[in-house]
Order: sequence, then C-alpha cells, then structure tokens
Amino acid sequence: MRFHSVVVKASLLWLALWSASAASLPDVHEVAKAVDEHYNRLHSLQAEFTEIFRGAGMDRTESGTLWLKKPGKMRWEYRSPKDKLFLSDGKDAWFYLPGDKQVRKTPVKKLDDLRSPLGLLLGKTRLEKELHGLGFAPDVTPLAPGDLVLRGVPQALADRVSEVLLEITPENQIRRIEIQDVNGAVTEYRFEEQHEDVEIGDGRFRFTPPPGVETIEEDFGQ
Repeated sequence: MRFHSVVVKASLLWLALWSASAASLPDVHEVAKAVDEHYNRLHSLQAEFTEIFRGAGMDRTESGTLWLKKPGKMRWEYRSPKDKLFLSDGKDAWFYLPGDKQVRKTPVKKLDDLRSPLGLLLGKTRLEKELHGLGFAPDVTPLAPGDLVLRGVPQALADRVSEVLLEITPENQIRRIEIQDVNGAVTEYRFEEQHEDVEIGDGRFRFTPPPGVETIEEDFGQ
C-alpha cells in the first residue's frame, strides 16, 4: 500500500506541475492578435537582415538592409557576399545584379517569390488567416530567451511550402522567419536593428534601369 501511495502522490504532483505549466503558457490566439496589431499600426519599417538558405547541396548566407513601406512597398538591398537588389513599388517587382546587362521585372500580382509575403506585413497582417493550423513550436529553440516560436502552413504557398516558423519577441516583433519548402530546403530570414515608422521616401522603391541594361519581363521566384 505504501508503494501505491507514493505512486499516487507522485502522479498527482506531476499532474499539478503539468497543469501549472500549461496554465502559464500564453494563448496562441492572443499572441497572433498582438503581432497583427503591432504591424498593422506601422507605416514603415527598416531592419538589417540575414538570409540563410540550406538545401540542394548548398549552404548560403547573405545579408543587407530591408525597407518596407505601406502599402506593399519593399526594398531588399543585399551587400554581402555581393551586391544585389530586389524591390517592389507595390505594382511591379524588380531583381537586379549590379553589372549585369539585364534586369528582371514582373507584376507583383504574378510574383512567385518567398520574399513577397513579407512585403504585406504592414497593414494587412492576419497570421491566423495566412498560416493554417497556427500553433506553438516548443521543439524549436528561439534565437533569444523570452521569444516564442510559432508554426503554421501558409495558405497562399501551400503547394511550395510545407511549414513556416515565426519567432516573436516579447515586444511582438518578428525576429525570425524560417520557411521550409516541400522538397526539404530551408530559407531563413533574421531581422535585427528594427526601426519602426521611419521616414522612407517613395524614391527608394522605384527602379530605373541603368543605361545599356535591358529589361526582361517575366515571372520569377526565389
């Protein structure tokens, strides 16, 4: 009987600890709502980014500066390991490698690029609508203590992407986005030095091809 009593007490203690832990977890709906409200009130954002790609026998890291401005404008200015430019004025998107004789252009509505959903962060964020089955990812270690990691499947890219991880700071900022495609490749974006509602002129989101550079209109992806 004594052994049985010990087992029962241990089970009750474990249940109490589990219940206390579960009760202390934030509500995923409230977290998603807080992130939505944070970004929907912003008009612009500037951040330093690191882009990491792993897959197809490659392991590539690039970095630069990102500018976002409502509505739908974005500029990804890569500096390392080499210069390149990806931008959208909300209507057309451009991809250019300095020194090339061609620049690629496509209408935003036809854009098939993993960076494009990020341009919609400002003013249209609805995480639970965009990410099916949104929930916590307790098996993923956050980059910073105190951050939460969410997991979901993007509705718009479900044919290409198997899951998306979002790391959320205590201030409801997105610190990291990790995108895993259906073939197993992973693209990760990390954001640092985020400056919100800064003055960004519309000219930063316009692209004029340099003299002698041909514009190729096409659909393009990552």
